[in-house]
Amino acid sequence: MKLPPGKLRNDLLREVVLPNLGMEDERIIYGPREGFDSAVLEYDGENYLIVATDPTLGVPEEGFGFFTYHFASGDVAVFGARPRWLVVDLLLPPGTPEAFLKRTMEELNSECRRYGSSIVGGHTGVYPSLNEPTATTTAMGTVRKEELKLPLARPGDRIIVTAKVALEFAVSASHFRGELRRVLKPGELSRLRSMYRLETVVPDALTARPFVRGMHDATEGGLTALHEIADNSGLGFLVKASELKLDPLVRKVLEFYDLEPWSVSSSGTLIAITPPENSAPLIAELRKNGIEAFDIGEFTEGRERLLMEDGSERPFPRFEGDPYVELYARPSPDFEP
Repeated sequence: MKLPPGKLRNDLLREVVLPNLGMEDERIIYGPREGFDSAVLEYDGENYLIVATDPTLGVPEEGFGFFTYHFASGDVAVFGARPRWLVVDLLLPPGTPEAFLKRTMEELNSECRRYGSSIVGGHTGVYPSLNEPTATTTAMGTVRKEELKLPLARPGDRIIVTAKVALEFAVSASHFRGELRRVLKPGELSRLRSMYRLETVVPDALTARPFVRGMHDATEGGLTALHEIADNSGLGFLVKASELKLDPLVRKVLEFYDLEPWSVSSSGTLIAITPPENSAPLIAELRKNGIEAFDIGEFTEGRERLLMEDGSERPFPRFEGDPYVELYARPSPDFEP
């Protein structure tokens, strides 16, 4: 069987990856498991070490350094830790301009200084087997043990999301898909392309820490990550479609491709698992820091996972494959604006 493109499916993780993880170690508090994007290791008597790794590829060239910082750092932040140390591999194809490397490193340096992080190692090289720039980043940070945030919920916890659902899909499509000129004016395309800098949960998670039980970054598969949280918590959930607010340009892109917002790539969208009494204070604090957010539903004691839409309920969509992985693989027609 050939592996399908995109994030590896959970059944393959269980069958092939998770049984082959080397030696057990008593200092591993939480290792690889479905729905956990970071590892939690014993650090000292008072703190845990949070470790996450992520690739960067298939992103807009001008944002390569930004994403190389934020993809992995976001996974550390949602566990309650400030990203502190990074190990970065930059693997480049032949013919890469020196200016690209310079811009990438300057942007990495800028984001590290913004959030108090240091690059402590890595590898950089040019290899003929590559046809586009690729990076892998391992990010690390410490969190006090009592302040660890796990992506686990309790019955009645509210589901708070920041207003960036499907933004990753729309921004990527605006860079790589010529046919969007049919529905977006040049100024709209330009605005959408510039919104890539919103695709991070680092500031969202660092702001939300005092108010939440747990957090998750809705990356590939988008809000279908709610299923993983519910599976690990032994719960169900109810989401109200009417409470989800989309950027008008994002909505245009989804309508053009006839897609729903629930399962498309949404990196930078924070899913916050919040006790009911903290819902309003969390939303207010995020908005005070320039981050729009809203309450879209709750986790339930029953195991059903439901989407309430137009007065009726249906099963909440599951991750069957990311639409953008398929879209990215297709040739992009060159339409005149």
